[in-house]
Amino acid sequence: MAAIESVLKENRVFEPSEDFKAHANVSGMEGYNALCEKANQDYEGFWGELAQELITWKKPFTQVLDESRAPFYKWFADGVLNISYNSIDRHLADKANKTAIIYEKDDGSSENITYQELYERVCRFANGLKSLGVQKGDRVVIYMPMVPDAVVAMQACARIGAIHSVVFGGFSSGAVKDRVQDAAAKVIITANESVRGGKNTPLKATVDEALKDGDCTSVEKVVVFKRTDADVPFTAGRDIWWHDLIANQAAECEPEWVDAEHPLFILYTSGSTGKPKGVQHSTGGYLLGAMVSMKWVFDYKPDDIFWCTADVGWITGHTYIAYGPLAVGATQVVFEGVPTYPDAGRFWQAIEKHKVTTFYTAPTAIRSLIKLGADLPKQSDLSSLRLLGTVGEPINPEAWMWYYEVVGGSRCPIVDTWWQTETGSNMIAPLPGAVAIKPGSCTLPLPGIMVDVVDESGASVDKSNGGFLVISRPFPSLLRTIWNDDERFKSTYFPEELGGHLYLAGDSAHRDEKGYVWIMGRIDDVLNVSGHRLGTMEIESALVANPLVAEAAVVGKPHDVKGEAVVAFVILKGDRPEGEDAKRIAQELKTWVAHEIGKIAQPDDIRFGDNLPKTRSGKIMRRLLRTLAKGEEITADTSTLENPQVLEQLKQSV
Repeated sequence: MAAIESVLKENRVFEPSEDFKAHANVSGMEGYNALCEKANQDYEGFWGELAQELITWKKPFTQVLDESRAPFYKWFADGVLNISYNSIDRHLADKANKTAIIYEKDDGSSENITYQELYERVCRFANGLKSLGVQKGDRVVIYMPMVPDAVVAMQACARIGAIHSVVFGGFSSGAVKDRVQDAAAKVIITANESVRGGKNTPLKATVDEALKDGDCTSVEKVVVFKRTDADVPFTAGRDIWWHDLIANQAAECEPEWVDAEHPLFILYTSGSTGKPKGVQHSTGGYLLGAMVSMKWVFDYKPDDIFWCTADVGWITGHTYIAYGPLAVGATQVVFEGVPTYPDAGRFWQAIEKHKVTTFYTAPTAIRSLIKLGADLPKQSDLSSLRLLGTVGEPINPEAWMWYYEVVGGSRCPIVDTWWQTETGSNMIAPLPGAVAIKPGSCTLPLPGIMVDVVDESGASVDKSNGGFLVISRPFPSLLRTIWNDDERFKSTYFPEELGGHLYLAGDSAHRDEKGYVWIMGRIDDVLNVSGHRLGTMEIESALVANPLVAEAAVVGKPHDVKGEAVVAFVILKGDRPEGEDAKRIAQELKTWVAHEIGKIAQPDDIRFGDNLPKTRSGKIMRRLLRTLAKGEEITADTSTLENPQVLEQLKQSV
């Protein structure tokens, strides 16, 4: 294959401040290098020591890593623990009255829940589940709004050894049904309605719809949390209110002690083809990944107020809401609403109100907030912030600069984290007290994470060339398999063509002269223009660097001469242009990209819209954009889209 060419040049570098460095959990590059060196010299000893230090074991492990059935790796296999005990119980001795969760409701009111209160809620609900016959190894689907009770439900499952599968509350009944069937779930936990952005959305009705044909034969009970006063139809013998289930339950519940490899959860992620993949995570290894990253990447301190804005329906909400912050004994914000309700200053007001120190959000949210009012953060006191983070996709350098200067007041390091549902926790990210940051790069792998960039044969590529991002050694928080589909797990993540031992992330990347990793896009988002392989992310970054542009997505479409032509879908900071205006701006942007990157990357076709097609979680639906670019009719399901109306706009070339 032709090497993937990297054309984005970024020369700005931000060193950690002396003050941050002095107090950091990993201080300076000498601290980072020492940890890397330790991992290189004694890989198993490195992870074994961390697992002993950070996790409370009921029965200690004697073996760190078992590679006998590679790629089905086992970590700490004979160790016994419970993740709910590690998240709550062990803090009660000295943190019973510490706030575990600050629940920031959609309407702007808030409620604090201490570790003691959280313990009692989890125990009561765990006992409630047991009374319904839920046992160790049973699957429970959770389809909940962003309320603390969603975390309670997850922790309660973990407490009794049940395997939870959380389905994002914005998914359709078909998606719920597919996941319930694949996991053969015994119980579904839902709410009558969710409340977001001032609107109530039915959830129980969606579950009823999923179950109405009688195809989900495994489901015995549906537990319904009463979030609003809305009455919902009940099926006698099957449905039960959450408050009725816990009414007479004890506030203590002995944890179910499980081995480290016991499945903690299944989380479905959409595959490029076919049915969703049930990513299965273990208990011990996953917990270790969550805790290590809280300590190193988020530089956790006991007085931090941590806020991850994700939904528990995604891996970010699992690791950095439901488990990681609680496992280190943190106080965190759980946010029910949307960043724009009741107005576009909501995030910044909430940071001021709760004196948030660590703020972790998605580039999509940052870009949309720039568009809604770049001056809004200045209207709130953000001086409590000491660390910012991004997750979900690479961040364009210009959005990074705005986040750094306007939100962080040019004093907060930004941890741009690369990881996946499958990796369970952060893999590549700057340790904020050690690593100098370059906008747009996720920088260096965490100590103990062995990252490489390879070609199609699995051989490492030269630093200046791009290739496939892989992880070359197993690590504790890696998925264990795809639920009920070991073969798909092997062929997807450990393909034989790369030798069968490299974890294939599915992203293209390159490393610069300092060894920093730059994510260039998904492997299937690599364009081949006139024999040059270009990552879409780089062209998007160049477009967003133009002062007129709020957001951009780039895809390829077949071209008779060049192989692929570059199609850019662009959202401006101002109104969507039309007619001559649109033509003029499109030409300006083409010239701009040619100047920023080179003529080769200049878009052939620019289309304007009020927004990009996004799922309710803010993910850009790129496959729809690929269909639009080719001029084909959309036949795929668009029910998960927040804004289907923009598709019509984006059909129109300028």
